[in-house]
Amino acid sequence: MKAVIRGLIVRGNEIVNGSVLMYEGDKIWKIIPRKQFRAGMCTDLIDARNGFVVPGFINEHIHGCAGADTMDEDDDALATMQKALPSTGVTSFVPTTMTYHKERIQTALERIRRAKRNTGAQILGAHMEGPFISKRYKGSQEAEDILPADFSWLAPYADVIKIITLAPEELKNKTFLKDCADNGIIVSFGHTAASYETVMDVISQGGIYHATHLFNAMLPFAHRQPGIVGAALLSDRIHCELICDNVHVHPAAQKLVYKLKGADGIILVTDSLRACLQGDGESELGGHKVFVKNGEARLADGTIAASVAPMNEMVLHFLINSGASLPEVVAMATANPAKDLGVYDRIGSLDEGKQADFVVLDSEDLHVKQTVIAGEIAYNEDNQ
Repeated sequence: MKAVIRGLIVRGNEIVNGSVLMYEGDKIWKIIPRKQFRAGMCTDLIDARNGFVVPGFINEHIHGCAGADTMDEDDDALATMQKALPSTGVTSFVPTTMTYHKERIQTALERIRRAKRNTGAQILGAHMEGPFISKRYKGSQEAEDILPADFSWLAPYADVIKIITLAPEELKNKTFLKDCADNGIIVSFGHTAASYETVMDVISQGGIYHATHLFNAMLPFAHRQPGIVGAALLSDRIHCELICDNVHVHPAAQKLVYKLKGADGIILVTDSLRACLQGDGESELGGHKVFVKNGEARLADGTIAASVAPMNEMVLHFLINSGASLPEVVAMATANPAKDLGVYDRIGSLDEGKQADFVVLDSEDLHVKQTVIAGEIAYNEDNQ
């Protein structure tokens, strides 16, 4: 048996003080009052030193970090990400592909399938950000590789694909939505010029829907043309990804989303590129040069590229900007994605019997002190 002592445990909607988190093997055993705990009950202790103990973060939209990218044609790239992510509090993630020719995407999906066996942050599947997107809002992706939605060449990878970002106005055959639903794949609207009416028509088909990095790479909200932003903010059937690095989305807009969607309708993501955890300098995304300076990643023409902020910083920013409680914000990076991805029965909270994935955060700035994955320490700041 192992235990975490002197921690402020974030469990559900509350912060529990004066209790001990106990775990054995790869599972959480129980949270007990401190007065019932005896050191002799455990072989190993983690002293949280009055830090917050939270479930491991789940990042459903991440291209890369630590110099590696999901699209790298190298098995070591995903392993590098899996090793680095625990330092940001991420214990599970969904590596995200980009719009390339379909053979390149297929080989990336094969690598993701193989890497699910690796140690470190655990891979839950793949997020395909394209190639079924709008050329008008392609962002850092190549127009020549954009394709109409076609499930036939994805079928062999249905076991690994968890999310597909698409532009609904480009959808020619709505059987694609049924194919996704039948295979448990989330359809996420993004890189799109879709109207409000188009989005509402698509979600009437049923299924689980997300908005990929809300506000970014989509038609802006206007009072006569609310577009996907209006649909996402008004519909309970669309959960909104937010990049809360204070670059992609203004703090006031973050607060607005919280006011309209509530804690259950938001999923915090990083959308980070390989430059995350690398500092300032030149990097790359989707074959384009990216220049990172003062926490911002931009293309040569000044266009904002992906983020370089890690997940613990996203949580801190949204906590400060939104007025939401810490348990609510933590849920946006843990329980909310776990429920949509269909893995909440085993991860996403500190409930008894779930996998022992948790993070100890400093109570002042939420930097990561320790990360445990499946009962084993994956990161300890004292050993770095």
